[in-house]
Amino acid sequence: HDYMKEEEGFPEDEATESEENLKFDIGADVLDLAETMVASADGLVYEPAIFDLSPQQKEWQRMLQLIQSRLQEEHSLQDVIFKSAFKSASTALPPREDDSSQPADACRIRGHLYVNKVAGNFHITVGKAIPHPRAYNFSHRIDHLSFGELVPGIINPLDGTEKIAFDHNQMFQYFITIVPTKLHTYKISADTHQFSVTERERVINHAAGSHGVSGIFMKYDLSSLMVTVTEEHMPFWQFFVRLCGIVGGIFSTTGMLHGIGKFIVEIIYCRFRLGAYKPVPFEDGHTDNHLPLLENNTH
Repeated sequence: HDYMKEEEGFPEDEATESEENLKFDIGADVLDLAETMVASADGLVYEPAIFDLSPQQKEWQRMLQLIQSRLQEEHSLQDVIFKSAFKSASTALPPREDDSSQPADACRIRGHLYVNKVAGNFHITVGKAIPHPRAYNFSHRIDHLSFGELVPGIINPLDGTEKIAFDHNQMFQYFITIVPTKLHTYKISADTHQFSVTERERVINHAAGSHGVSGIFMKYDLSSLMVTVTEEHMPFWQFFVRLCGIVGGIFSTTGMLHGIGKFIVEIIYCRFRLGAYKPVPFEDGHTDNHLPLLENNTH
């Protein structure tokens, strides 16, 4: 029997860089607490795209969102994903199967950025002054977002997230807490990062006291602890001892139930026999069936 074991510790490479993998339908720059600016042109590719998904892509997104909902309900399913065949699970958005002549109405950004292991902010805002603020639209869809080494098959919390902006001055915020994770299974060994996220969105209205800039903001912070996830195999002797314990428990329980059942049957049988009459034979062997007597009485 195989099982997953998690241990907490402190990471040894605190000063190294972490790789941030991005794949969503809009994008910009990173600024961390060390005042280091990472330009989006260093590792991101901008592509024109159609925001509406094709039927095959919608089915992929629906399945991904279904997995996300199950992971939120049953956290132990993450162990199943860790032990599964990672390459068999497609976590990338499939290409469009239709040759649509519809013009591109969105910008797709994919690639990765190298950031320092300190708290930072990945923000997506308007890069140039636009004289028509009503043209702002920060509706977006996150196909994949991960930190550290890219491990195919692992489902991250923001994968498959879709947000539709109903106001041109809408701000979307994601507060991300990253935990360095070492993953060691029989199929793969990787240094990756798990993370949890808190989402918030609001409309910018300076007259109502809601200040800020419309856009998408991902504020991330790294934990000082490290989690080690290891797949371990139960030794044969331990499995044999547990098996003997189970078999012994079955025999013990069966014997106890048999004793209880026998005791109940004897009580019922004795109750029916209490006060019963039995004919007593004479000395010559003749039995008088007309006058039933108690067994202990004499004729």
